[in-house]
Amino acid sequence: MPQYAERRRRPLRGGRALLAVPIGWIVAVFLIDVLAPPGIHLGPLLVAAPAITPSIGGPRAVGFVAALAVIAQAAVGVLRDPDELLSANHEAQTVALALVGICLVVFCVLRERRARELAQVRYVSEAVQRVVLPPLPRRLGPLRAASLYLAAEAEAQIGGDLYAAARTDTGTRLIIGDVRGKGVGAVSDAALLLGAFHAAARHRTSLDELVAYLDESVSWGLPEPDGRGPGESFITATVLDIPDRHDRVHMVSCGHPPPVVLRDGRPLTMDAASPAPPLGLGGLAQPRYPIDSFGFVPGDLLLLYTDGVTEARDASRAFYPLAERVTGWAEADPDAFIDRFRDDLLRYVGGRLDDDAAMIAIGYASAPGPDFDASPDRPAAVAPDNRVGDGTGPVGPGAPAT
Repeated sequence: MPQYAERRRRPLRGGRALLAVPIGWIVAVFLIDVLAPPGIHLGPLLVAAPAITPSIGGPRAVGFVAALAVIAQAAVGVLRDPDELLSANHEAQTVALALVGICLVVFCVLRERRARELAQVRYVSEAVQRVVLPPLPRRLGPLRAASLYLAAEAEAQIGGDLYAAARTDTGTRLIIGDVRGKGVGAVSDAALLLGAFHAAARHRTSLDELVAYLDESVSWGLPEPDGRGPGESFITATVLDIPDRHDRVHMVSCGHPPPVVLRDGRPLTMDAASPAPPLGLGGLAQPRYPIDSFGFVPGDLLLLYTDGVTEARDASRAFYPLAERVTGWAEADPDAFIDRFRDDLLRYVGGRLDDDAAMIAIGYASAPGPDFDASPDRPAAVAPDNRVGDGTGPVGPGAPAT
């Protein structure tokens, strides 16, 4: 757990210098109180020194400052009334200051213990997340890929965001999704879907058959909160097929945020013409899984993301405007895009996310070879309104080309 130890050491190094503030306060109050007229007593102001120390140091620093304040209070009493070791008033103030110091030390000990527990939980959570959700391979046939997972800072809980890729004989299949809920249960549900995807992605020839299989797999695997069977749990997801030999992407959307294609710095949102219900709810009806299609050519970047991206908020509680923020970005390399995107998102939210966020960036590794299918009857451009197809319905692998 070295990264968390380093995070704890950094504020401590700065805190040692800041200890001069409460110590200087004690010295100033001590000198003024000793030199003040007999009717003026500034001793109660000494309590401010140990009170502010927990914000800049740990239990030892608080104990040191509190002990120094108690000594200063006792010294004031002796110096101001040398005939009587300590007056009743100074005795009461000294005892009260000592009690306050003890309470602050106990508070700091409990706070540090809680911080260590949260750091350990977060470390374990992120380790589990990396095991369940490893980064995508950087090369997927003719494609380059980069993935990003940002854990929420608000809670030390594992999220249910997921993504995966699988190579087939003819192309690459991708899935990105978001499990309803958080915690270990969400990770278990995500692992269930990822296992079903890896088991079937290479063997189900049709994309709609693959999605139907995924829905059937998770419908009986996602338990109700009471654990008695299928219920209200579900997973939003988008499943895509990117063939190696032509310029279109086929997609089935199950209630998930739409992909974005960044072309010449212009984001095009690929809304599904007829989105299907989220995975896990197929048992409540007999859903159809229409296959939509959109253009994707060398030079484009395909962006897949979870709602933790678009629902991230800034200080004014405004949502992150994904299309607006990436407009004009010229990064053709997925890794460079992901790096810039991470910095932009964290800067927008002030460095802290309230929900987990995941994104995949996909681009072509190089210009297509002579066998790349970019014939005129399969145009690459998307519709003028930035939606999939021509507005008359979904365009699937077996549907007429637009």
